[in-house]
Amino acid sequence: MQSYYIEDLEVGMEAGLEKTVKASDITAFAEITGDRNPVHLSEHYAAKTFFKTRIAHGMLSAGFISAVLGTKLPGPGAIYMSQTLKFLAPVRIGDTVNTVARVTALDLPKKRAQFHCRCEVAGKTVVEGEALVFVPSRAS
Repeated sequence: MQSYYIEDLEVGMEAGLEKTVKASDITAFAEITGDRNPVHLSEHYAAKTFFKTRIAHGMLSAGFISAVLGTKLPGPGAIYMSQTLKFLAPVRIGDTVNTVARVTALDLPKKRAQFHCRCEVAGKTVVEGEALVFVPSRAS
């Protein structure tokens, strides 16, 4: 895991990760959250929707943003303050989600960093938004 202090960050820095979504990831997310919408869990049900197959929970993909912010940039010690999200396309079983967070603004006195966050599958944005994160200082 990488860890940055607020003083280490610069606008334009970015980090990311890739994760291939498995059926077991969707099932585990449903169990943890209680979101058992059949579009995520039942192939029979999902076949009747406009998706034609099971899709991952949107918040599962959003969780990949949390993983980038909490483990890579800024990393351990960072605390989410807010997140906006737009869900633009579905993520299906077997899709590889490429998640990137890029520093867009810094407020050094308040120890806050703003990030543009996006998740892509095969180059197509599936989720995007803005995050505000508290970042520890070397001085405190």
